[in-house]
Amino acid sequence: MSELLWDDVAYFFDPDLMGLLPDVRVPDTSVEDWQAVLDLIGESGWKCQYSDGDAVLPVPRAEALLSGPAEAECPELRVWPADEVLAIFRFHAAEEIDFDVDLRELQGRERLDAFCGFLRAIGRRLGKPVLMDPEGDYGHPVLGFDVDRNTPSLTSVPSSSRST
Repeated sequence: MSELLWDDVAYFFDPDLMGLLPDVRVPDTSVEDWQAVLDLIGESGWKCQYSDGDAVLPVPRAEALLSGPAEAECPELRVWPADEVLAIFRFHAAEEIDFDVDLRELQGRERLDAFCGFLRAIGRRLGKPVLMDPEGDYGHPVLGFDVDRNTPSLTSVPSSSRST
């Protein structure tokens, strides 16, 4: 269970305010961090599906995923950390792990807890913050897993740490 109360954070999950597909990201990453996330997904038992174009394939190693030609179609990894909660990872660059979530799927306490648990697992595995920006407002996180506080909960990102 997260330490966030749905009534306190519901507005962060309002598609009309945040956009339908906010960006979730882990900044300052490496190929090794990507591989750690892929290992976590494999170990977790979360349902997942990797595709490159129309082909559904086994999940390759991170270095292979991130070494494709820049003009190639970006492969994606769909991960379901809970029923009806989908995260879509795209392998744009080693320097940042990023994925999308659909806010229509993240409504209510049960789904909030599943989402928080997913971000917490990634943040703990990497020892790095996991931030959620409103769609189209990159660099202005509204929620995130704060690894520096050494707490398993998600916390609102203080406005002083937001970019201006």
